[in-house]
Amino acid sequence: MKQLLTTALLLAANAAFAQATPVGLWRNIDDKTGEAKAEIRVVDNGGVLSGRVEKRLVKDAKPDAVCDECKDDRKGKPMQGLEIIRGVRKAEGKDVWEGGKILDPENGREYTLRLTPTDGGAKLDVRGSFGPFGRTQTWVRVQ
Repeated sequence: MKQLLTTALLLAANAAFAQATPVGLWRNIDDKTGEAKAEIRVVDNGGVLSGRVEKRLVKDAKPDAVCDECKDDRKGKPMQGLEIIRGVRKAEGKDVWEGGKILDPENGREYTLRLTPTDGGAKLDVRGSFGPFGRTQTWVRVQ
């Protein structure tokens, strides 16, 4: 019985820890309009996070839309499946992931990125910045 309880507690602790990371499926909420724009899947590739648009949620989203504003290898690529997060790593000793970039496919600009899980991992503060200027969106975990 004691061993079973210990195993259950370890599994619960691991599940809670796993949720306190940016890895997972997120609904991004526009900080200006409050509307959901997309679902983004963030994955861990050997300690480096990346994220792709899994599903577009805007009302007028065209299924065949491409990133016309992108300036790098993503130019002309479909918005569905577009990699918008690249190169993010966990900051040593902090529950913050940074050092990567996030792409705004609407204007083709890339911003320095900082990801901070909040509310026990149910939300994610996504801060994009360019020099001293920046903006934070709060994304909501889908799964």
